[in-house]
Amino acid sequence: MKKRVFRFYANYEKEEAWLNEMAASGWHCVDYLFGRYLFEKGEPGAYIYRIQLLEYYTNHAESVTYLEFLEDAGVEVIASHLRWVYLRKKTADGPFELFSDKESRIAHYKRIIYMLLPLALFNFLFGTGLLGRVRPINSLNLGAALLLAVPIISYFKRLQTLEKENQIRE
Repeated sequence: MKKRVFRFYANYEKEEAWLNEMAASGWHCVDYLFGRYLFEKGEPGAYIYRIQLLEYYTNHAESVTYLEFLEDAGVEVIASHLRWVYLRKKTADGPFELFSDKESRIAHYKRIIYMLLPLALFNFLFGTGLLGRVRPINSLNLGAALLLAVPIISYFKRLQTLEKENQIRE
């Protein structure tokens, strides 16, 4: 049995938690494409899901090497979208964490911020008319900039917290 679910997330950690809740109830994500998830019914709790923004696109040599390493460790890539990868591992194979230390989590948050920030600034500049004449449609750009600001601020706060924790340890 399969089902499609349409959802959009601005926070990958919430999306990841939702995928793991679905897996706990026996719905296992087998594909993803821009807000469309495809699930198959299976054994509850059979998989653990993780989402990661890679440093490079999935066809880049370093990304290919990294994803092959994960595959050798029993991790399956169920989907990729731009630089985002959706991963799962069988629960029976043990814990599944992508970030083993604060430095790797900090680097991940920075990649996300550096990806979202130009999009937010671009939309803000168009929305305010700084890159062209002010038109009613510019309000959509302002709305997009505000929507993008929410996850940017959220990830920035988490980044600051982790960096402070790192300074305390040193």
